[in-house]
Amino acid sequence: MTKIKIPFASILAFTALFGCSKYKPSTTVDIAELKEYYTPAGFDPSSVITDSTSLNITTIAGSDIVPSPACLAVSPQGEIFVGVDMMGSLGKEPGKGSIVKLIDKDNDGVYETHTEFAKADNPRGIMPVGDQVFVLHTVFNETTGEADRMDLVEFVDKDNDGVADGPSIPLIKNICSPASLRSRGTDHATNGIRMGIDGWIYVAVGDFGFHEAEDRSGKKMTMLGGGIVRVRPDGTEMEVYAHGTRNIYDVAIDPFMNIYTRGNTNDGGGWNIRFIHYVQSGEYGYPSLFKNFTDEIIPALADLGGGSGTGSYFMDDDRWPTEYNHVPMMSDWGKSELFIHRVTMDGPGFTQEDENFIKLSQITDVDVDGSGRMYLAAWDGAGYRGSPDKGYVVKVLPNDFEYEAFPDLKAASVEALGELLKAGNSVTRFHAQQELLKRPADEAAMAALNIAQDQSLPLQNRVAGIYTYAQIACESGVESLLKLSEEDKIREFALRALTDRKSCLGSVPVEPYLAAVHDANPRVQAAAIVGLGRLGKLDAAEKLLEIQVPSSAKIPAPGTEGPHATPNSDIILSHLAVKSLVELDAVDAAVNAIDTNPKLALWTLRYMHDPKAVEGLMNAYESSSDQELKDEILTTLSRLYMEEAPYDGSWWWSTRPDTHGPYYKGITWESSEKIKSFLVQEYENSNPSKKNFFAGLNDRHRMEISELGTVSEELIVEEDPNVDLDAIKNKKGQVGEASIEDVILAVADIKGDPVKGKALFTSQGCIACHSIEKGQVMKGPFMGQIGSIMNRDQITESIMKPNASISQGFASFMIQTNDDKSYMGFITAESADELTLRDITGKATTLEKKNIKSRKELENSIMPAGLANSLSFEELASLVTYLQQQK
Repeated sequence: MTKIKIPFASILAFTALFGCSKYKPSTTVDIAELKEYYTPAGFDPSSVITDSTSLNITTIAGSDIVPSPACLAVSPQGEIFVGVDMMGSLGKEPGKGSIVKLIDKDNDGVYETHTEFAKADNPRGIMPVGDQVFVLHTVFNETTGEADRMDLVEFVDKDNDGVADGPSIPLIKNICSPASLRSRGTDHATNGIRMGIDGWIYVAVGDFGFHEAEDRSGKKMTMLGGGIVRVRPDGTEMEVYAHGTRNIYDVAIDPFMNIYTRGNTNDGGGWNIRFIHYVQSGEYGYPSLFKNFTDEIIPALADLGGGSGTGSYFMDDDRWPTEYNHVPMMSDWGKSELFIHRVTMDGPGFTQEDENFIKLSQITDVDVDGSGRMYLAAWDGAGYRGSPDKGYVVKVLPNDFEYEAFPDLKAASVEALGELLKAGNSVTRFHAQQELLKRPADEAAMAALNIAQDQSLPLQNRVAGIYTYAQIACESGVESLLKLSEEDKIREFALRALTDRKSCLGSVPVEPYLAAVHDANPRVQAAAIVGLGRLGKLDAAEKLLEIQVPSSAKIPAPGTEGPHATPNSDIILSHLAVKSLVELDAVDAAVNAIDTNPKLALWTLRYMHDPKAVEGLMNAYESSSDQELKDEILTTLSRLYMEEAPYDGSWWWSTRPDTHGPYYKGITWESSEKIKSFLVQEYENSNPSKKNFFAGLNDRHRMEISELGTVSEELIVEEDPNVDLDAIKNKKGQVGEASIEDVILAVADIKGDPVKGKALFTSQGCIACHSIEKGQVMKGPFMGQIGSIMNRDQITESIMKPNASISQGFASFMIQTNDDKSYMGFITAESADELTLRDITGKATTLEKKNIKSRKELENSIMPAGLANSLSFEELASLVTYLQQQK
């Protein structure tokens, strides 16, 4: 990147002038404008009418042009790039994906031309920027025909003929787990992409995670599980932004670099969708901390029940009505709706209220162009393997919408581009920024800095100026950004921009961050804490260890699920402090702080598998007379007995992972034996009443140290349903004698009695393979939220034709063991060492993985067709009504 050149001596002089004596924690807070942005004065959200007629929705392309649209993105000029995926999430045949470009040359609302912009299998994310189009997709091996990897690539179309000029150029290779991709498809793989005003491309990684992803600089990285990864648009500086999500499909980014997702969880053990606000470096817990270690995670803002979160967008466009502006918008494929989440600031975090917005059949994505036109993609029943006959794209406009042509950025002067940073919508600001980055650095930087310094402008415009300036200036912009950080209103953003890129940290002083740790504004504190971790200066550890852990950081009681979807802004600062201390490898400082701030010090030491940490904990235990502190030290030592095994990408934890925690695949390390000896000795020296404490630690941290014993837990006893499925399916009634079309039509017209339906759920054998209530033994597909995932017709079809709609994550498997035995059924639980298989009669069998010779996913459902044949239309309608009520 071109940098503004400032003499090094000037930087040194500046640093000396503004030494540590200059920086003091601010005692004033100016967040009124920021609060107003999210919650405008005089607006009452309860006055908004669901499915209002204030929107004009028109179909602009059907399945003849864009079948099976998995994603879409739009250029600022309104050219739509649609990711066509006729392989779907579970298909495995290459050559069925492409990026189709839709063009409305005269902007009359008719997209009269389209091109196949590029070939790309399983497109999951698209982002057009100037002549570039970034795409996240699956790459197949030309020799074997199998999925090889997923890549984030760029296509270039310099002649603007609607077709990429040549083959793609990778930014990141292998951002996936190839073994899972080959065996299962892309349903939990790597998904949507979006660029923020900070210039990073943010990638939504599903819980396949990835093994040895490689960016253009050659940097390699592995991540077990899901989260958000980001990379520069030149394919360098790849890093993890946040971790611990399940199967996120996309990210929404607001003008202040807050990021939001709506998780995808329409399968598995009944996990519901969670709406999450992300803080940089945060851990969100799935699956190992998700239930029993919620005191260590940043919780989601809401549990939204069943569904399948897909594409997302943060609406920032003043041409849209207030009720639809400044809000995250989240698509839900399972619920066939675009939802609004109204966020309200809460310290360094948010709370939210979700509401219905636009209904669309299996919606997959949403985006907005530079003129304010919104576009949505509908999967529309294309199934889990795609369909050439399903899918469409719509345009959405407010009824009073007036088209505004987007300016020609390439022809614009630097001054004009600077003026566009003042726009009332994020699309214009972003694309003007991207063009400014290509202009002469001195002139472009000054234009951006003028916007950042202009106190008459709205906050979102000034933040755009800050991040534009920071990208152009890099290290040379430190002086100006530090000056901006003196202003209460924008200190948070200036501090974030200063440490946003590790390649630009050379001249950034640590002193303003040390002062801001105790700023009066908790959002500034969060920026400072994260910044100290990124600066990498160990001297900051002492200041970080002054942060107090709130009383809300409580370990869930044994056998209970912790509050992983209840907002808890109070936990964020201490959580981020722990993350930064671990990043700094501040072992000695954490050990020394056991006496002064034990809660934060011990929380930090839980993640430090270092012999010095173990030795320091043992010494602190011996020297303390505080029994509560001694117990917390023992808890920390027992946590350190195991560590997470290195991830090699050869396995996945399935849709029903072991959620006990704290590790998914724990292994011992060099200090494990020392920890064991210490714990066993303390156990043997303890009185009888204390021994149960050690047994509880043994269970909680899965140490499996036999000398410590175990705490007996009450097991869920399952009653044998004793169902004769053959007898049921061989009976003939009204349903069995009718076509499926007639059955679906009849059931649609009959209301049904849910009380009778509940009884039929047992008598027709459904209970053998399905659970309804949380806490019941998990069997086949969980029915406790089926009504929020499928409509009435879909439920009826699933009963009549099980193979037509195998629930995602509940395909059946044939397993051969080393002793030549065969087992067929649903995998209902899986840990690193064993799995539980449940057959069609409901019988569960637990198998050790080391004894499994082969494991094959079957094409068809093991649910036999005909289980509803003996029913009348009214009886089947009652069963469907009962299932529809399960939400």
